[in-house]
Amino acid sequence: MFGWLDRVSLVSGPLPVIVVVLGILGAGWLCADRRRWFLRWALPLSIVGAAAMTAALYVIVEHVWRPFPDPVEKPVYLWIGVGLWAVLLLVPRIVAGRRWMIPVSVLAAATVVLVAAVQINQVFYAYPTVGTALGLPDPDRIDFAEVPPPTGPVVTGRPLEDAWAPQVPGGMPDSGRYASAPIPGETSGFAARDAVVYLPPSYFVSPRPLLPVLVLLAGQPGSPEDWLNGGKLAATMDAFARAHHGLAPVVVVPDGTGSQLANPLCMNSKLGNVATYLAVDVPAWTKSHLQVDPDPRSWAVAGLSYGGTCALQLATNYPQVYPTFLDLSGQEEPTLGDRQRTVDEAFGGDEAAFVAANPMDLMKTRRYPDTAGIIVMGDRDDAYRGGAKKVFEAAKNAGMDVQYVEVPGAHSFSVWSTGLREELDWLAKRMGLIS
Repeated sequence: MFGWLDRVSLVSGPLPVIVVVLGILGAGWLCADRRRWFLRWALPLSIVGAAAMTAALYVIVEHVWRPFPDPVEKPVYLWIGVGLWAVLLLVPRIVAGRRWMIPVSVLAAATVVLVAAVQINQVFYAYPTVGTALGLPDPDRIDFAEVPPPTGPVVTGRPLEDAWAPQVPGGMPDSGRYASAPIPGETSGFAARDAVVYLPPSYFVSPRPLLPVLVLLAGQPGSPEDWLNGGKLAATMDAFARAHHGLAPVVVVPDGTGSQLANPLCMNSKLGNVATYLAVDVPAWTKSHLQVDPDPRSWAVAGLSYGGTCALQLATNYPQVYPTFLDLSGQEEPTLGDRQRTVDEAFGGDEAAFVAANPMDLMKTRRYPDTAGIIVMGDRDDAYRGGAKKVFEAAKNAGMDVQYVEVPGAHSFSVWSTGLREELDWLAKRMGLIS
């Protein structure tokens, strides 16, 4: 009934512009009081108060609490400050305003807060449409119980498209389907949130092609659902499938953190056995619950930000499981802010344990002749481009077939969704799906 809302963009088109115009009008109304006490005290104090609260938030998040491996971009704090200013200024407008002015002032403040929220969303790209922001149901989402069981004969080949194209059956859906499913940490003991599984159109026919698997990881803070929203996963895979007779990789998006704010470093440590979960539990579950190609050559791992760092970690620690990787804006090394804090909190001060699993250290002593990867960075991601170039050189020196690519953007979903889309052909060739 409300499917059209999923086509109304929150990051482009007319709606964000309309919201900004309304916000400017709202800010103008909040400031439109010529009384001396308002101009001399209320307005300046609201600005100073918002600035002080925003500065305190910045210090707490970036220097005290440090919950994220990546610094929050400065525009986010700026827009938080704008929203706080509107709320603070609303107080004197309500207290000293006429009765009829109160609802207008509340509406005006709400528009300014809405502008701030929309602008912050432009940075994180978490809610690309009104439908995603409202959590409306998607017709392509199914219950995992609806995933069809294994078929009898399967179509195999390398490249798979050459064996599949002549025998595309009728009745294939126009788009893929995705579902949520729990992947238990049977070996690792890691308590993960539900994963997201994307299945391309060709998975729903018989005989079924034996498809490759892409394990895709979100950032931190984040969740597997982020790849559906900001990452445009379904749209990207569906577009690829339309160009290749319904073929695309099966995509498994497991939880690599355990909660929205947790940062277990994608390692086996005091913070959790995430590496074993992603390298043992996730592949075992995928092979037992889905009909996919078990050949390691048909498996790849990719991720954004924390997930990009994690993709490289898995490729260097478990090359026999993930010989192909796509690192989207990953860091130079896994971190809780700095190496000493990382070693202390995750390994009880045992730096040797950290070094034994850290990709930059591993690539100094090991060779990876069968591993291939691409490192994608935003051309305005000044915080991590330098480290990514060091990773690229280290990977090349370790014998990997590796590329470094920059795309327009900073540390945001516009880079990560673009990176996945533009490198999907390379991934598909590497995994034996297309020639």
